[in-house]
Amino acid sequence: MTTVCVAGGTGQVGREVVRLALDAGLDVTVLSRRPPSGTSPAHHDGARYFQADVTTSTGLAEALQGADVVIDCLEGQTGKARKNFADGGAQLLAAATRAGVRKAVLLSIINCDKSNAAFYVSKADKERVYERSALETVVVRATQFHSLVTAVFEAGAKIRLIPVFKGARFQSISPSDVAAELLAEALGETSAERHRTRTIGGPDIRTMRELAETWQKLTGHPGWIVELPLPGEMGKYLRNGLNLASSQRTGTDTFESWFGKAGR
Repeated sequence: MTTVCVAGGTGQVGREVVRLALDAGLDVTVLSRRPPSGTSPAHHDGARYFQADVTTSTGLAEALQGADVVIDCLEGQTGKARKNFADGGAQLLAAATRAGVRKAVLLSIINCDKSNAAFYVSKADKERVYERSALETVVVRATQFHSLVTAVFEAGAKIRLIPVFKGARFQSISPSDVAAELLAEALGETSAERHRTRTIGGPDIRTMRELAETWQKLTGHPGWIVELPLPGEMGKYLRNGLNLASSQRTGTDTFESWFGKAGR
């Protein structure tokens, strides 16, 4: 039986990887700085949870023991976590190499190497760490999640203003679709190419206004849709369409179908 270790297996994508791997009859271990309790929605019966920290290597040997592949869904969006994001990847890969893991799969963001936004820079730095690994690696770059745009709308709806960014379009994708691709890469045959990168995207490309109008219909939230400029690096990234992959419509969950399944 294949053993899959999911790093960050309690986050929105990681927990979906765990669920799909268990459904496939795989042996699953999860490493997390704060393993969930048995009653937490992030906990899946059948998976083995280990407390581990990639920034110090504490607990990594135990979590990776016997693993065939590791899927890295860790995040580091702010502060110290972002600063140590790439180094944490190096620590994880080094521990995986010592444990005899044969392949590592990394979740990343589409065109992160073409933005100077701090979070995206940290993602690109971590990709380069994977490219230097002794292991076979696959970097899966995803477009933004449905939940990201939803969070923006929900925040504005509190004051009855639903913000949309000028010139922004999204090809948003569901975490479960991303998880399925990560798992498929982890279980794939050994490749002659030691380090690969692929991009996946959602099924539709829509303006942010179209998504906001759809969200309003689905939720019944009152409020004005307000178009605003988004300054800085993220604004440039979105206006230049670097978040889109029109030829890679991998996901099947539309914004509407994801919303219905999420029960929001």
